[in-house]
Amino acid sequence: MIAAQGLVPLNLDAGRARMQLAAMMAYLHQILATKRVDEEQFHAIFLDAGRGYLDDCRMGAGHAAHMPIRLRELFAKALSLGARGIIVAHNHPSGDCHPSECDIAATRRLAEIGRALDIELLDHLIVTPEKVYSMRAGGKL
Repeated sequence: MIAAQGLVPLNLDAGRARMQLAAMMAYLHQILATKRVDEEQFHAIFLDAGRGYLDDCRMGAGHAAHMPIRLRELFAKALSLGARGIIVAHNHPSGDCHPSECDIAATRRLAEIGRALDIELLDHLIVTPEKVYSMRAGGKL
């Protein structure tokens, strides 16, 4: 769990926010890029209004051609936790961390649904053994 790694809310000073981001990236890399790299996995991290950690869980698995994401379950979990922010991530077993058109469309849909529920999609990360792609930093969110 992320909480065990001593993460702090993202809205603290920039140095602590960078440390939290680095710890989160390491955590996501560990669970998405080091296990069963033949399978795509989708993971979500739920944050409170102050960007503090609430919970995280695997929300789906599949193959590159089809990985079902159950949006109802994702947002039901967020609402049950009182989450105000979500960071989602999935791996690309191919090793190419660039988003597909399906990845971009799914990200935009997640953000749209989140806005309707007052839950911000903070980022959608694509994780490979060597790299991480941020939809937000890449201008796709």
